[in-house]
Amino acid sequence: MRKSRKLRQLEKAMDTSTSYEEWCEAAQQHDELSGEKRWREVDQSNQYDYAQIRLRLDRLRSLRSRHDYQGLLFALNEGIHGNMGGMGRSTLYRRAKFGTKRLIEQYIDEVDDALRFLADLKCKEISTQDKLDFFYRSNICFGRSALMLSGGGVLGFYHMGVVKTLLHQGILPPVISGSSAGSLVAGVVGCHSDTELERFFEPSSLLFEAEREASVFSRMFFGRNPQIDVRDLEKIIERLIPDMTFQEAYEKTGRQISITVAPAETHQRSRLLNAITSPNVYVRSAVMASCAVPGVFPPVMLMAQNVHGEKQPYLPTRKWVDGSIADDLPAKRLSRLYSTNHFIVSMVNPIATPFLNRDGKRGKLSSSLGGLGIGMGREVLNFYRSLAQKKNENWPRLNLVLNSIHSLMDQEYSGDINIVPSFGWFNPTKILSHLSEKELMELTDAGVRSTYPHVESIRICTKISRTMEEILQRFEYGDLRPTEAEYRRPRSSRRRPTATRSDRLALREHAVKVPQRKTSQSKAAAKKTVASTNSKVDDKKGGRTEAA
Repeated sequence: MRKSRKLRQLEKAMDTSTSYEEWCEAAQQHDELSGEKRWREVDQSNQYDYAQIRLRLDRLRSLRSRHDYQGLLFALNEGIHGNMGGMGRSTLYRRAKFGTKRLIEQYIDEVDDALRFLADLKCKEISTQDKLDFFYRSNICFGRSALMLSGGGVLGFYHMGVVKTLLHQGILPPVISGSSAGSLVAGVVGCHSDTELERFFEPSSLLFEAEREASVFSRMFFGRNPQIDVRDLEKIIERLIPDMTFQEAYEKTGRQISITVAPAETHQRSRLLNAITSPNVYVRSAVMASCAVPGVFPPVMLMAQNVHGEKQPYLPTRKWVDGSIADDLPAKRLSRLYSTNHFIVSMVNPIATPFLNRDGKRGKLSSSLGGLGIGMGREVLNFYRSLAQKKNENWPRLNLVLNSIHSLMDQEYSGDINIVPSFGWFNPTKILSHLSEKELMELTDAGVRSTYPHVESIRICTKISRTMEEILQRFEYGDLRPTEAEYRRPRSSRRRPTATRSDRLALREHAVKVPQRKTSQSKAAAKKTVASTNSKVDDKKGGRTEAA
């Protein structure tokens, strides 16, 4: 009885912790008291192939100790996989409050150390070309992580807390997507540097923003004019997001943000706007379109920058609305564009949150029944949708409504790691209503606290991909960049993102250093040649003197 009381106290301490350090301390105490710490120390489990992971760990350590660098490269090449032996299974990261099996953590640390070791290794056995071929290929095979921010009206302040925690912990993925309210947060993150975001996420700044947002929402929904003024939403977006295109935003921050928009007309498909698909589109107009809830805000025409730097309509015959209607979490498109295969989801969409399995404790029967119910609902909706399509001219509005509902139901609302608020069902009438600055700040704090339990799993699961990105950055623009004569760019490097403004600056600095190094080497060689020539002349002079 005393143990259960202590466990409840620790759980309460975790729920009310004001910093991640406090949460970690309470979580580790909870694991020690509940026995989960012992579970972490024991290799054996039927949830993953512990024997294979142990064998590979011992092999990597042995190869490094024996200085078998070719063998180490081969061993890494054959096993660079995020789910090796099932170690990526989500249930392995949900049992203990802090971390997962120690064997998995040790294996990931060993692979990480081996990658860094090979990158800095200078030996004749492994050439620069071999290293580049390996790292570029492995980067694609292992994949990358993406953060997807769902729609949810004013609940988007929850995303602020999620992003704030990931940024402070140094694990914010560079690939970020957003729909509806999530697009506003994605736009803020994609258009501001880390330093600017740190200032933005300070408590005083967040409180100031919450007060201004609350004032705007109050005017929009409870003012004298019963009609919602779209200018209020535009002012929020203009204040939070600089006037720049997707390409300019990427050039500034290096973050690859994507925003989903849905078509306002039939016979069109949703679009994912980013620096690859639409580099000249303004981020502001994309966010405005993604936030245009049908029936609440009018459809939006996208704006782009032409070759003269002037604004002009983008697809002038088309208008766009709320992106969450068509593709709230665009995982497939992100995978195709950015080689992402690991998805972190911040979910506040009230349509999906009641059905998500937050803690993994939902039984198989309830999960199966839930999936069956959703499937039957989709089929019934398809039937009525087909009827409405036949009567398209007579029932245009019904057809549009059914298409929207079908798009909402026909989506996948979960990822590999799901960050979901503690409230299961948020009052739908409040999604587009006035919230006080206190409520907005509580939403941000809820996002922060909801992220704490996932920080270690995100850190563990993304460690290798983050290390490979860092190493490739050093090879392309940093201290490991080889001279042009030492390598040819591998074909697999085509999937790498283009250079940002800071990357090009680093390239120019490298280009200046290389000629200087070559010039100094040539001068040294010339001095050596002159010295050897003088010594030969002296020897000849000396020889003639002696002969005389």
